[in-house]
Amino acid sequence: MTLGRYLVMRLAVSFALIAAVFFGMLMLFEIVEMVRRLGGGTTPMAEILWLSLLHVPATFYEILPLLTILASMTFVLGLARTSELVVIRGAGRSAMRMLREPFLATLLFGALLVAGFNPLVASATRAYQDRLGRLQSPDQQTQISLEGAAVWMRQGDAQGQTVIRAQSVDADGLGFRHVTFLSFDRDTGVPLIRIEADHARLDPGTWHLEGAKRWDLRADNPERESQSFAALDLPSDLTGERIRESFARAGTLSVWDLPEFIHALDRAGLSSRPHRAQFQAELALPFLMAAMLMVGAVLNFRHTRAGGTGTRILMTVLAGFALFFLRNFAQVLGENGQIPLSLAIWTPPVASMLLALGILLHLEDG
Repeated sequence: MTLGRYLVMRLAVSFALIAAVFFGMLMLFEIVEMVRRLGGGTTPMAEILWLSLLHVPATFYEILPLLTILASMTFVLGLARTSELVVIRGAGRSAMRMLREPFLATLLFGALLVAGFNPLVASATRAYQDRLGRLQSPDQQTQISLEGAAVWMRQGDAQGQTVIRAQSVDADGLGFRHVTFLSFDRDTGVPLIRIEADHARLDPGTWHLEGAKRWDLRADNPERESQSFAALDLPSDLTGERIRESFARAGTLSVWDLPEFIHALDRAGLSSRPHRAQFQAELALPFLMAAMLMVGAVLNFRHTRAGGTGTRILMTVLAGFALFFLRNFAQVLGENGQIPLSLAIWTPPVASMLLALGILLHLEDG
């Protein structure tokens, strides 16, 4: 247990140093990008720094598997450089037994990241999108959400905001039934117009309503002065692509909110496949990090005096990027329905573990 704690501590120190370096680099790049996008206006530097700090955690969270394989490589090379690896092997501790505690610690650390850090990343991403949207186009914000079995949308223009609620959605995502439009004044936020329609169809730049009824809420008696239309057209800046992209933006939802949101998407008749892929990918993240640990360790289980350290480092980095690319590529195939979701999400970590285990057994037994 003493040796296991020592190895876990060495691995944790390696991961913390590498994570700090990469977080600082990402923060620097994000600040430069924000200055390029917003620095020419009236945005203060404090706001740019805050936006950068909100955006960096999402990128940092995505590259955690790469950080794990780099930390594993640094951890094993450090043991080899100080001859601790030789002493541990000479004491009769096999490589597989030596990696047991770091492997379990990586699994536990990955689970804690998914359970605790993931909701923070999702909250920061939502705050970043809201603040950036207000800075770039405060009068034309578009928001789309799902609550219960209803779809909520919001479109804006120079006159004000319009909130749209639809009870159900057609299969193509462009037709809506039992739709309510509620327009608000831009300055006062007072509701001005209410429109209810049996069916609404979204075409580029226009809502086509059928069976519509319009109330002017500024009138003394809105019901008496209401108007009914067999067909009515309303201008819109919404598009079908924007609606689908908004629903597919699973990165803004924490792992705790995804199951309920997936259920709501299914009830509304919308595709939940991207969110299902995201949820399974979050569950598989601890195993992917553990697989990266094993790959980074087995590729460097040689003493530095044996030579070839540079080649092993290059192979480890290339292996990390290859596994990271394979995982993302398989997830995209799963989201598009090309392969089953479970196969797309769980094959890369399981295959990586089996590959590392095979190499480890070959090194141990020949």
